[in-house]
Amino acid sequence: MKKTIHVVAAIIRDKGKLFATQRGYGEWKDYWEFPGGKIEQNETGKQALHREILEELDTEISIGDIFTSIDYDYPNFHLKMDCYLASVKKGNLILKEHKSAKWLGPDELDTVNWLPADKSIIDLIKNKSSVFTHFVD
Repeated sequence: MKKTIHVVAAIIRDKGKLFATQRGYGEWKDYWEFPGGKIEQNETGKQALHREILEELDTEISIGDIFTSIDYDYPNFHLKMDCYLASVKKGNLILKEHKSAKWLGPDELDTVNWLPADKSIIDLIKNKSSVFTHFVD
């Protein structure tokens, strides 16, 4: 049986665009993803997301509703990912772990090579244009 890894991801929105980051390490190097990370013991999803974005991007975010939860089978593990809608509260999204980042509009979502699990989120976003216009307080 495969190991299950439970992670959270932030769909950070601003001015009709979504923030995407490019991995700079590991098996999936150069693929694009929504930033986030693993949930640690005794953390809620939102707590983990606050911590991960602060660690990876030196930024504090406002986290809204969960957009979707997905399950994806990678060759070596099963991923459970909870994706939250978010916006920048304080900070400048400084890349501390990622190779690159971009703000992508609705017509630019297919211009980067997404991780397979994140690609399934992109398909959902394309069918729900309000993701680009409804913001977190």
